[in-house]
This record gives sequence, structure tokens and C-alpha cells, in this order.
Amino acid sequence: MATSYGAAAILGVIVVLGVITFAIRFSFIALFGRLDRIPPRIERLLHYVPPAVLAALVLPSLLVFQPDGGVAVDKLLAGGVATGVAWRTEDILATMAAGMLVLWAVRLAPV
Repeated sequence: MATSYGAAAILGVIVVLGVITFAIRFSFIALFGRLDRIPPRIERLLHYVPPAVLAALVLPSLLVFQPDGGVAVDKLLAGGVATGVAWRTEDILATMAAGMLVLWAVRLAPV
């Protein structure tokens, strides 16, 4: 038996979650607006946020599991090559080009 929720209930949930999200983001703005200087320990920790967010966004798409239980090797290999190029060159265009070329080469190679 399916439960149906009213439009008002769904709208209420959306509004409450929006207010909570706003409050969380605003709390950081208010906190750092009061501080004259960010403490060095917090500054060191904030240095690691961008790589952590990037890893959280990219790694799940690289570790795609196949129905038979294996890992999609083409994406994993292309991601590894792109990571190496990014580390050596620090060039976004070269990183994307290398990753895509390897992905296409692996997918188009005869088996």
C-alpha cells in the first residue's frame, strides 16, 4: 500500500531543510566575520578541504563496480593517468586531455 503525502507536507520539508542548510552556512560566515584572524590550526585544516571535496566527488565515479563484481578498469586507468599528469604538469587542459585519451583508447581498443 503506497503512502501519499500532501503537497504541503513536502513543501514543508523542503523549507525546513532549506532553513537548516542556510543556518549551517551562515554560522560559518558569522563565526569568521567575528574573528580578527583565523587561528593557525584551523587555517592548516582548511588547507585540506579542497582536495578532500575533490576526492569525494571524483573517486566514486572511478570505482564503478560491474554487475559481475569487477571494477571498471577503463575509468580507473584513465583516472590514474589523469592524476599523474595533473601532479606533474598542474595543467587542467593537459589533465583532461590525457584522461580522455586514455579512456577512449582503452574503450576503443580491440579485445
